[in-house]
Amino acid sequence: MKPFRSLLLLGLLQAAFITSAVAADGLAQIKSAGVFKIGTEGTYAPFTYHDASNQLTGFDVEIGRAIAQRLGVKAEFVEGKWDGLIAGLDANRYDAVINEVAITDARKAKYDFSDPYIVSHPVLIVGSDNTTIKSFDDLKGKKSANTLTSNLGRIASEHGAQVVPVQGFNESIDLLLSRRVDATVNDSLSFLDFKKHKPDAKVKVVATETAGGDHSAVLLRKGNPELVAAVNKALADLKADGTYRKISEKYFGRDVSK
Repeated sequence: MKPFRSLLLLGLLQAAFITSAVAADGLAQIKSAGVFKIGTEGTYAPFTYHDASNQLTGFDVEIGRAIAQRLGVKAEFVEGKWDGLIAGLDANRYDAVINEVAITDARKAKYDFSDPYIVSHPVLIVGSDNTTIKSFDDLKGKKSANTLTSNLGRIASEHGAQVVPVQGFNESIDLLLSRRVDATVNDSLSFLDFKKHKPDAKVKVVATETAGGDHSAVLLRKGNPELVAAVNKALADLKADGTYRKISEKYFGRDVSK
């Protein structure tokens, strides 16, 4: 039994070494293949979606292509549902996930992240003619349209608002415009996208919670320090040469990196 166990142990060690070597050589493999494979949803506008011509586009898609270009390769997108998107990285279906993946401690324990490339903040949205709600504290006793289990709904509730349950951003705005609620605490990026498409909508932001915010980044497998460094350099370069601002203004009308 001892020789068998020794052979088994040797085999396991060799397998671990090969796996480690593959993980550590991710950047070299990408350059050798000439392709940076990116996992994304393709159904999450304005970040990753299909346009009227059924072409994959969006803020995250353009950021992914810009990163690939600076790595000296082409971007290849692999679409999948959110529930299995990160698992696809574990299964080596792609080299990275670029899909507004927020940086969390739980994810950092298992994966590596690039530097953040986009930040969203909770904002307080009211009707354009509202003069009584100017801060989050003014929500006390007012009706706020929010999803019940979200962090945004929690913020509204903590400030004394009566939370009117909705399914998402669009329903919140509909209730606000029809004056069935007084406000909504919502995502700054969703608001920017909404105003980009409907600039005349009678709503406005009166307050922003600047502490914290959700920072999203490129999600990568652990053990690829050279790839992480290369992606970070690519992000820094596209911000330095104005590419990031151009993409950001195209989808949101402003720089959304801070």
